[in-house]
Amino acid sequence: DRRSVDKVDSAEAGYLPPPSLESAQRAGARLILIGQALPEADVRLGSPSGEVVLGKADAMGRWSVEMPIEPGVRLFGLSMTKDGRTVQAEGYVMVSEEGRVAVLRAGAGARRLASPSSAPRILAIDIDRAGGAVVSGVAAPGAGLNVRVDRVVSGGGRTNDEGYFFVALKDPVSRGPHTIQVGGEGGEDQVTIAATPPLALTSGPVRSERVPTGWRIDWITPGGGVQTTLLVDGDRR
Repeated sequence: DRRSVDKVDSAEAGYLPPPSLESAQRAGARLILIGQALPEADVRLGSPSGEVVLGKADAMGRWSVEMPIEPGVRLFGLSMTKDGRTVQAEGYVMVSEEGRVAVLRAGAGARRLASPSSAPRILAIDIDRAGGAVVSGVAAPGAGLNVRVDRVVSGGGRTNDEGYFFVALKDPVSRGPHTIQVGGEGGEDQVTIAATPPLALTSGPVRSERVPTGWRIDWITPGGGVQTTLLVDGDRR
């Protein structure tokens, strides 16, 4: 595995690349998370509530852990420890009661783990306090896309090699209902959202609630700000 060799070379040079989450599988009432780390590294997922899930990467750097699926939405910090050094992964791993999994990223779009799609699918919309927004989802790898807000083009780009897109909108999203459309090679998808500023968090670093399109998650970023992630259901139509 070329990635494992590259990670070992980087570690020998003094830099420890962070662990990554690559896929998730539901097994009844439990969820199996699978990712990459340095070979033989200890892997840890810890939540603000004190829940901890531990695992260990194999000789190729592959790791997997199991956790129960519980009501609501939970966030976990992902880290690995190798030779006494600990490295934190980017963002927070989010797990919902339906078994949906995403990596929430401060100032960027959520990377929702999902099956490949030849047609554009909106999976999440992130909004900060100033109305800055990122629309993310999946489509065919390398597909060109444009994003419209209330029928006005507000951004565009291409999917990466894995088929994910993360499009930052050119203009802030104002308070109120908006229809977000993503179109391009393979078709079009749209969702209507209610954009409201993130509320102050008074009972912990995360608050989640069910909304018509899926989940709304307000969470504290590492920099101390509050970001809203709207996780979009795939069966909303």
